[in-house]
Amino acid sequence: MTGTTEEERPLRGMIAAFCACYDDAGNISPIRTQTLARHLMVKGVQGLYVNGMAGECLYLSMDERKKVLENVMTAVNGNVPVIAQVAANSLRDSAQLAEHAQALRVDAIAALPPIGACPPEHAISKYWNDISAAAKDTDLVLYAASQMPAGNLPLTLFEEMLKNPRVKALFMSALGAQEIRAFKDVSRGRIAVFGGDEEQLIPDRVMGADGGVYGMMAVAPSLFLKADRLLDSGSVKQAKELQYDIGRIKDALCAAKGDMPAMMKEMLRRKGVHCGGVRAPLYPVQAEDAAQIEVCLDLISRAEQKALGM
Repeated sequence: MTGTTEEERPLRGMIAAFCACYDDAGNISPIRTQTLARHLMVKGVQGLYVNGMAGECLYLSMDERKKVLENVMTAVNGNVPVIAQVAANSLRDSAQLAEHAQALRVDAIAALPPIGACPPEHAISKYWNDISAAAKDTDLVLYAASQMPAGNLPLTLFEEMLKNPRVKALFMSALGAQEIRAFKDVSRGRIAVFGGDEEQLIPDRVMGADGGVYGMMAVAPSLFLKADRLLDSGSVKQAKELQYDIGRIKDALCAAKGDMPAMMKEMLRRKGVHCGGVRAPLYPVQAEDAAQIEVCLDLISRAEQKALGM
């Protein structure tokens, strides 16, 4: 986070992974980007994670990623924390994105491990620290994603990164709840740890996660916020019920021919929030997915009604 300690906002809670928003020609749409950001704020999300995997970062140009972040920051106007994911195909590009994000005064930058490579631990720590140095006045979130070639985060590498005082959080995607406990123990509470898998929201929080970063929050933010509040209040049984609903919705989203981001954007469109399609190689929604979209919308509606009575 930039600024003085008094100005800093802790990174905690349910954070929505932001979708890339295109116009009808497939170009980044400033208007649609700002509309989605405002929509998610109105729904109560506790932060936005911009230009991550859900934001199709691998398929956007440098200029497009900058445009997305600029318009999110305009729409947010300081009302919720913004984390900008800045890892790119080269360190030079990552550093440029980090500098740009700092100039926009994001709350933190985040970085995947090196994309498309599997270097040794000392090379990954140097990569992350070099990105951090490019935005030296901004906090850094480490992103451990096991689906990436260098995504697993050994505790020895994590301990090395804790030497950087700007490291303030860890975002873990596709890792188990047990790792949450291990990283919390090693950091002794100095940094926040976030889960990244919708179906593990409650297990991760039980094991000490400080929150989560979820792509599915774009279409069902109230379910994540309610499940989190229920757990905090000690209503474990009810929180578990919503966790089951969230898992069933994700299963339904993944059962279509179109990719999950495409399905979510179509569901948002039906609710009046237009985000465009997806960029190849992501697979767009097909005509045969119409029935599955209705299944997803119905599952969300029924879960939301249940949550209101909890």
